[in-house]
Amino acid sequence: MSNLAVNIGTLQLKNPVLTASGTFGYGLEFADFIDLNRLGGFIVKGTTLLPREGNNYPRMAETPAGMLNAVGLQNKGVDYFIEHIYPQIKDFQTNVIVNASGSCIDDYVAVAEKINTLDHIPAIELNISCPNVKKGGMGFGTSCESASQVISEVRKVYKKTLIVKLTPNVTDIVSIAKAAEDSGADAVSLINTLLGMAVDAEKQKPVLSTITGGLSGACVKPIALRMVWQVSHAVNIPVIGLGGIMNATDAVEFLLAGATAIEVGTANFIDPQISVKIVDGINEYLDRKHISSVKEIIGLI
Repeated sequence: MSNLAVNIGTLQLKNPVLTASGTFGYGLEFADFIDLNRLGGFIVKGTTLLPREGNNYPRMAETPAGMLNAVGLQNKGVDYFIEHIYPQIKDFQTNVIVNASGSCIDDYVAVAEKINTLDHIPAIELNISCPNVKKGGMGFGTSCESASQVISEVRKVYKKTLIVKLTPNVTDIVSIAKAAEDSGADAVSLINTLLGMAVDAEKQKPVLSTITGGLSGACVKPIALRMVWQVSHAVNIPVIGLGGIMNATDAVEFLLAGATAIEVGTANFIDPQISVKIVDGINEYLDRKHISSVKEIIGLI
């Protein structure tokens, strides 16, 4: 077997495969299908300061080679997570990462401060890129100034690995990534979903209750690859790539384009075992190419 270990700053991953927030629940939902300990880590669903009901139904729609979602960060809040979920997931022998979101900077700071106290959560993924909420979310990730403000404030209270999740719904994602790095991010993950829309021609109205939603799946991969490649050449911190990764070949492409690690998202809905299959597939690729370590292929393009 090849050496699959990678580092995201000081965070050590046994392999570069993570699961994307919002597609993997709290990990427990997949425990009957895979050995979670085989993953480099998993990222739990978006967590906010206060409970959120999410958006009205319908809030998901299938599209050619992808899907739209407008769930809206439905969750029971960070205190519920700490009291009820954390005790169930803290002892997995892998990295458990919390996706943290908020409606204002103070919300982000409060969530990060609470998560910082949890010994078995080594990192957070700061979600400044969700397109499905009316306040906060993507609003913080669409300008260098607003991104810097929220990241800088969170950095003051969060002492572990800080990953910042970026939106593709911007003119220049490189400048946002640089702002994240300058403001204290240890890594950036990209891309979050692309803003899209579906229309029901027979009913003559939008499919989603929110009209627009986040597009994910195989259809977004070329855009995600391009952005990961651009950002990895512009920053000195690790880049975590996601967006349309459906198999091991997709994952290898992101690593070649400059990603240090990858996240598997929409594919989890199609095959709940796909994340560990991708781990095995990356290893098989390296063995076939007679490459001893996955680090040797990162950023070859």
